[in-house]
Amino acid sequence: MRMAVTALARSAAVVGAGLAGLLLAWAGDLHGLEKSPAYLLLASTLLAVGLVGSTRDISLADVRAHLPTVLLAVTVGVIAKAALIAGVMFLIFRDPAMLVLGVAVAQIDPLAVAAMSRPDRTSPRARSILSIWASFDDPVTVLLTVYFSAIALDLRGGTSGSAPGMLGNRPLDLLLGLGANLAFAALAWLLWRLLLAAGLRDGAAVGPRIRSTLRATAVALLIVLVLLAAWQFLMLGLAIAGLFFRPRLGPVVGRSTQAAYLIATFLLGLLLVQGVDVVEGVVLGLAAVAAHLLVSAPISRGLPTADRRYLAWGQQNGLTAVILALVLERNFPGTVGVVATAIVVINSIHALATVLLDRHRPPGHPEAAPSRPDADPTGLPHMREIPSTRTLEPER
Repeated sequence: MRMAVTALARSAAVVGAGLAGLLLAWAGDLHGLEKSPAYLLLASTLLAVGLVGSTRDISLADVRAHLPTVLLAVTVGVIAKAALIAGVMFLIFRDPAMLVLGVAVAQIDPLAVAAMSRPDRTSPRARSILSIWASFDDPVTVLLTVYFSAIALDLRGGTSGSAPGMLGNRPLDLLLGLGANLAFAALAWLLWRLLLAAGLRDGAAVGPRIRSTLRATAVALLIVLVLLAAWQFLMLGLAIAGLFFRPRLGPVVGRSTQAAYLIATFLLGLLLVQGVDVVEGVVLGLAAVAAHLLVSAPISRGLPTADRRYLAWGQQNGLTAVILALVLERNFPGTVGVVATAIVVINSIHALATVLLDRHRPPGHPEAAPSRPDADPTGLPHMREIPSTRTLEPER
């Protein structure tokens, strides 16, 4: 019961943050915030924080065990789904900006993973697949959003170079952006190896003072990497770095992610004063759910029927979609109003589908692990609680 109250309190806090932003913008007659350089940097920083929290949940052991699934998740699970959503939106509304909106909601929010990772709902294999998919699709979606932004701006007759983090819409520009991200990840890897060699590694023969200094240095370097990635919009590189650059942070990551979500929702409320587009938002939400239904089929192949159903209805959006909308609002006015409506539609369908699946779940799921006594009955025990999240912790 206490966990259920906590989950409801978090949801209420998110809604309250959005309403607070909306009321403040309405009372203060605030307009044009999205054109401020400080606004874009803040939105990028929030996105960087979210990506660090996402990739720290990935277990390399699970990745190695499900490598074909990882490849499907970052290709079919992201690229194909983004293309389907963007194609439907462009065909219906004939606006190049719809290409970007389709990509912005293509990823799965980690809260969906937490909700469906209850042992009494899905099998261990399904939980691993869902956690890997949800963690890897965020950085890939960000990279696609940047590239599609350049294409949409060019089709609209705008300046493609104004898209954050990308030079233009040519394939070469995509390769240059990918190269910059890989170089950033390589720099992070070199710094991490130096820290391990200096004594951060488990079992290193160093004194407590040196170890404490190395831990503080690792945290400081992680903060620098986050800020640098936000400044240059190197989100894919930061996500890769999050796979190995993991200083001991305790609950800081989860709390930072929650704080980023609240701040992003507040900013979303500030911009919603300009209005929402219900029709485009509803179509975008329905297209995202339908695309996920289609692409989940090859990814969930070989799983029990109950697992396949939960994966098929696993589309849910949150932090990443909200922040991408904030970033895109600068070049595509009205993005926030459309994406906010789509998020409501998507999450409502997800919640309804989960309730129906729970009611019709066959008794005694053949591959499901027994329920833990400390499991949260709401399915939201903690922000981003995913199995095997501590595999890569360098120190215990």
